[in-house]
Amino acid sequence: MNQIPAVTDAELEIMRVLWVNPDCPSSEVVKQMAEKMGWSPNTTRTLLNRLVQKEAAGAKLEKGSKRTQLFYPIISEQEYLRSETTSFVKKLYGGALKPMLANFLEDKKLNAQEIEDLKALFDENCIDGGPEKRDS
Repeated sequence: MNQIPAVTDAELEIMRVLWVNPDCPSSEVVKQMAEKMGWSPNTTRTLLNRLVQKEAAGAKLEKGSKRTQLFYPIISEQEYLRSETTSFVKKLYGGALKPMLANFLEDKKLNAQEIEDLKALFDENCIDGGPEKRDS
């Protein structure tokens, strides 16, 4: 999918249910949102319909049923997270990762294992030769 639709915070709560439970009956989504968020069935159904209109989720009839709608995610959680992360970095940091990381590290100190894990991630994603270039 090229363009990830904009999803509101409320719609995101429903997407989280669908990512965990694809082909989820609307009644189950309604139940989970009532328990988790205190939403009325109408609120949940409205949000489900919006997600279908945006093509973030889809709906189909349960096999052998004429009434039970099953909802499923069209966009994956990974696609959504990647899109939101890219948008966040562009919006707040002009697309630059270094100032974003510096800002986060001002408030959160990392332990040695976290630093090693991040170094490994950077080395895996280095576009100019990997760790040997960094060490020289």
